[in-house]
Amino acid sequence: MKLKLYQIDAFTDRIFGGNPACVVPLEDWLPEEIMLKIAKENAVAETAFFVDKGAKIHLRWFTPDIEMDLCGHATLASAHCLATILGYAQDEIVFETISGDLIVIVENGQYKMDFPSRMPIAASLAPNISASLNIQPKEVLQSRDYVLVYENETAIRNIQIDRQLFDQINLGPGGVIVTAIGDNCDFVSRFFTPQATILEDPVTGSAHCSLIPFWAQRLNKKLLYAQQVSERMGKLYCEDKGERVIIGGQAKTYSIGECWIA
Repeated sequence: MKLKLYQIDAFTDRIFGGNPACVVPLEDWLPEEIMLKIAKENAVAETAFFVDKGAKIHLRWFTPDIEMDLCGHATLASAHCLATILGYAQDEIVFETISGDLIVIVENGQYKMDFPSRMPIAASLAPNISASLNIQPKEVLQSRDYVLVYENETAIRNIQIDRQLFDQINLGPGGVIVTAIGDNCDFVSRFFTPQATILEDPVTGSAHCSLIPFWAQRLNKKLLYAQQVSERMGKLYCEDKGERVIIGGQAKTYSIGECWIA
């Protein structure tokens, strides 16, 4: 079986920036173990698989380790693939996913994703996570992910993880977000996942399901510009809409190829 394979850099306006995702269109679903093996072989943070059912695009996401419940950058990459490569004619793309229907609006080269809001609440930090951090947060919250709030952007950039301690935690599909007010944007963040092949995710759309409502409330504003200050760097244009959030960004196609499944 021969499959098309697209690698797309999401949340960026330049190649080698943002977060790379692979996108694999299918006519019918493959067995889960095969999709996971493809994701492992691709060796990027997420591989998205979709089946076009007409009114909706059925979408699933796999890391090299597990199937995810929600992924922002691979959703954006899938929308970019449909809109710019596969000739999808609609400016509104509806993805049917395990997290419900996700709508992406294509507008002037930007993709605006309508995602669920996940306001984090106050929590205590697991001892192994605390011990794994070279800088301790000033505030700890949690939704699906831990949200660790720091004093400033410099602290976020200087965070280092002791992986031996960090990997003793199992957060399932969740991870650890570190965040602070930005120097040149509303807020910055980084994202780490214990026990994952890729420790630091370059740009994490789903993390902003928690970051947007938190910073919207903290800064008393609905429209926010965010940066994920990983080495690859990501830019996100955000809006708080109560029970939903809008996560916007751009994307660039890096490669188009094929893979063979025996």
